[in-house]
Amino acid sequence: MDRSHWRTVALVTLWQVSASICYYTVFAATPFFRDEFGLSRLSVGFVVTALTLGYASLLLPVGALIDRYGETRSLTLGLLGLAAGAVMVAGAPTYALLLAAAFFLGSMYASAIPGTNKAIYDGIAAGRQNFAMGIKQVGVTAGSGISALLVTGLAGALFWQAGFLIAAGVGLVVALVFAILYSGSSDGGQAEYPDFRALSHNRPYRVLVAAGFFLGAALFTTTGYTVLYVEEEIGTSVAFGGAVLALVQLFGSVGRIVTGWLSDTLPGDPQVRIGGILTVQALAGAAMFFVVAATDTAVSAAVAFSLLGFFVLGNTGIYYSYMATLVAADEMGGATAAGQLSLVVGSVVAPPAFGYLADTAGYRGAWWLLAAGTGVAVVLLVYAVRLEPPIDEPAMRE
Repeated sequence: MDRSHWRTVALVTLWQVSASICYYTVFAATPFFRDEFGLSRLSVGFVVTALTLGYASLLLPVGALIDRYGETRSLTLGLLGLAAGAVMVAGAPTYALLLAAAFFLGSMYASAIPGTNKAIYDGIAAGRQNFAMGIKQVGVTAGSGISALLVTGLAGALFWQAGFLIAAGVGLVVALVFAILYSGSSDGGQAEYPDFRALSHNRPYRVLVAAGFFLGAALFTTTGYTVLYVEEEIGTSVAFGGAVLALVQLFGSVGRIVTGWLSDTLPGDPQVRIGGILTVQALAGAAMFFVVAATDTAVSAAVAFSLLGFFVLGNTGIYYSYMATLVAADEMGGATAAGQLSLVVGSVVAPPAFGYLADTAGYRGAWWLLAAGTGVAVVLLVYAVRLEPPIDEPAMRE
């Protein structure tokens, strides 16, 4: 990649890191919500659901607007909204207002994946897009890892809301930097409103989106319950649980970079090659849920969750790279929004179900539920790879 490409990747990744710091504070703060408001594990799941439901509610319209008007304004305004949402969550005086604040914070994150994906596929040359996508997606796990350390680390030294306030400050500063320095698309020109009906007729894309439901359920539930599980079931401190969550995100980052590099490097048809990599990751993730369910020491939990992060959190970059082999370049914003919506819908349903099982049957059964769902995703992905995409010009070009 030349200097202008690296500049684009760096700015978009910086935006993604700061946006994810704001968004993922909620996942890291679940033990504090439970203590502050006297919540059950099921009620904690509804906080995660409110966050992701807000996210889901705006994904499709925001994806359409990004395709039509470009990503610059939407990403800048979205980051400002995320900063405001983090402050609202920190200041919520009741459980009901906490749910409302989490919903608002989630809705402001809707610009993230459609906008940053469009920036990568519009601004990076063919043959380097998957690697760039992997680097950009590291921003999600890096931001989440930083938020875990911020929220759990500062809670003991200051107060549990301190991490939220710092996250908001970072968001404000990066929004200003991004608005000044980013030179990507601020106007979609003649782009039309995405044709979601045409996307729905694309069979392999449709199957991939269905698999995304189960992949998203696994990803967001893992993120939401790691700290609680390590604290309650393994018997460690909240700070250690935050460190484990940071490891999950770190190894998720490694997974995104490795799979992005493999997607650009391995030979063969891109649809089969990239779809195969995603399928293997999902299969390994399903197996790792059984390993996590069997952990009983701090060391084994740290190791198991790290490997789980590599496979379960490390597959979103390759998920979008595979999607780019199935849809046309001018459909990527809308296609990304629909694909991300499927991930998020999984995260709306799964955390309360996981929390209910953890309350009634124990954590082992809850982890097995995620293993079963990920297994369904594997079956769907195998089927998708065998189908032929009905397009002439995929977004991911060789």
